[in-house]
Amino acid sequence: MKHDFIGSESSREVVPHHARRPARFYHRIGKPVFDCSISLLLLPVFLFFCGTLLILNPFLNKGPLFFIQPRMGRNCKAFPAIKFRTMKSAERITRSAEDPLEVDRITTLGSIIRKTRIDELPQILNVLRGEMSLIGPRPDYFHHARRYVKTVRGYRQRHQVRPGISGLAQTELGYVNCSEGTQLKVQLDLRYVENLSFQMDVYVFRRTLETVFGRKGC
Repeated sequence: MKHDFIGSESSREVVPHHARRPARFYHRIGKPVFDCSISLLLLPVFLFFCGTLLILNPFLNKGPLFFIQPRMGRNCKAFPAIKFRTMKSAERITRSAEDPLEVDRITTLGSIIRKTRIDELPQILNVLRGEMSLIGPRPDYFHHARRYVKTVRGYRQRHQVRPGISGLAQTELGYVNCSEGTQLKVQLDLRYVENLSFQMDVYVFRRTLETVFGRKGC
């Protein structure tokens, strides 16, 4: 079940405000080597989709190939997160202020890209640049994150590790858009930081594959 992890008895416990330091060897050596190795293996896949989208975009997704947005990374510093663009440029959006956010916002091709999670693939470049990890707390939009640092308990502590393309909160909780959901997300992120290990990353990686191929989550 999607929420079994956060619904278990142990997961109801509040993670300590100051999560303990991650296992040194895996955090400093094993995880970076794993991140770089897998990202290099994914480069041909990334280049394939770049070429494919360059051909399809003029017809189904007019505009730039990439969408770059400032996100909050390790030690609460901003970095430019890279994604394949799935939304119309601002001048092409015709929805009214009363419409749901997705109305006339996601392009035809962009909807397919999002459902298959291909939009996240360019972030392997962020991994190779040392700004992200394959697994870790998902980075939030920087200007929103600055507010969360001040208002959400434990939010700053989740940034003691590099943010990830996928994370425990995403596989167990999915997308959240309210204060209660954000607090639950932070608790799971801190649980990940506190228990950071090869076994934890393997678990999140497996759950990510289940989410992607099972078309679950948001």
